[in-house]
Amino acid sequence: MKFKINKSITKGQTKVVFDKTLKFNKVAFKDGHQLNIGIKDQEINEKTLQKLAITLAQTANQFNLESLFLPATAVEFWVDEFVHIATCAMANNDYQIQKIDLEPTEKNALQNVIFEAGKQGSIDSALALANGMALTRTLGDMPSNVCTPSYLAQSAQDLAKEFSLNCEVLEEADMSTLGMGSLLSVSKGSIEPPKLISLSYQGNGKAKPIVLVGKGVTFDSGGISLKPGAGMDEMKYDMCGAASVLGAMRAVAEMKLKVNLTVVVPAVENMPAHNASKPGDVVKSMSGQTIEILNTDAEGRLILCDALTYAKKFDPKVVIDVATLTGAVIIALGKHHCGVMANDQDLANDLIEAGKRANDTAWQLPLDDEYDELLKSNFADMGNIGGREAGTVTAACFLSRFTKDYRWAHLDIAGTAWVSGAKKGATGRPVPLLTQYILDQI
Repeated sequence: MKFKINKSITKGQTKVVFDKTLKFNKVAFKDGHQLNIGIKDQEINEKTLQKLAITLAQTANQFNLESLFLPATAVEFWVDEFVHIATCAMANNDYQIQKIDLEPTEKNALQNVIFEAGKQGSIDSALALANGMALTRTLGDMPSNVCTPSYLAQSAQDLAKEFSLNCEVLEEADMSTLGMGSLLSVSKGSIEPPKLISLSYQGNGKAKPIVLVGKGVTFDSGGISLKPGAGMDEMKYDMCGAASVLGAMRAVAEMKLKVNLTVVVPAVENMPAHNASKPGDVVKSMSGQTIEILNTDAEGRLILCDALTYAKKFDPKVVIDVATLTGAVIIALGKHHCGVMANDQDLANDLIEAGKRANDTAWQLPLDDEYDELLKSNFADMGNIGGREAGTVTAACFLSRFTKDYRWAHLDIAGTAWVSGAKKGATGRPVPLLTQYILDQI
């Protein structure tokens, strides 16, 4: 799909009219060359602009319209914002799941979007963001027999080659040497070798980097604490944290932002086997702290804790980990907001505000000492679960024990990284939130 700025409409383009007499987000196709979309009694803001853009794209495809001309009328105070939001929303709407070993899906009808006013830079940044989201969705939607830890490592290396990034991939022996007993306790039941991937973009000299850590469990069976069979296919999405930080890296590199960014991806597969970790096992993390594995299905925190310790080597400005960590966050927040917890309130506030601006919202949950006490173990420094209550919070409390040397926030995206049902697929979230946060730091 192509986007451009042009002050006048040309033959073959369908003109969009923002209709103040038509109910919000309703459409009316008139005379074969005009598409009316309703904005009656509706405040124009980032959220409503995104809804309008998605509806326009879907309607154009429905009526086989190849080109849309979007005037600045009714969005005159939001012109550049509308160009950015509409470009990203329409490009993201154009994403199609590619079925394995089949011919590419036929393209959508809408191929050209022309804005009457705005800046080319707004289009360029929006397309970079959409490309980052597309990478995240593509990796998430791949079956786990294709998107293995090795595949994630290769994807990072391909990204490094395309954008001249620095990439390092640690193998199992390297991680063992570093003392990552917690991470390796998860991968040892699988025939797929674990990888620890780091990818760095240098856009601001010697400034301290923002570090994003993404959970990369390419399939989570639960291990010995086996998950129920219903819906287990969706556990291929347990690497969406990894996919989202790689997507954010792509967006930042394509925008050529003046910032230093590093992403760290611990990539493993969690499977049951004769040599898999068992409930009651005690392992030693890279930090030296010991962990009693009370549930092998609480594996994300076991790989993240070693990755968070490893992240200190980059002397980070901040560290933000992103993970499909707990089902409990879906019970708490549903599918609308991701959960955010942090050891620094300013960082939490910045992420929440970035989410609002990007229409990719987050909601803060507590991180109090009373919850941390639920992790006590008689046999190790901590257990890897804290019981049934406040599961999202105790998971974050666990991670906080490995992040005391820097400013840190945790995003639990288990409710927002993908959708189930007839429209099953990865969403690309929280790439918009992460990218907006990074933009706000420049």
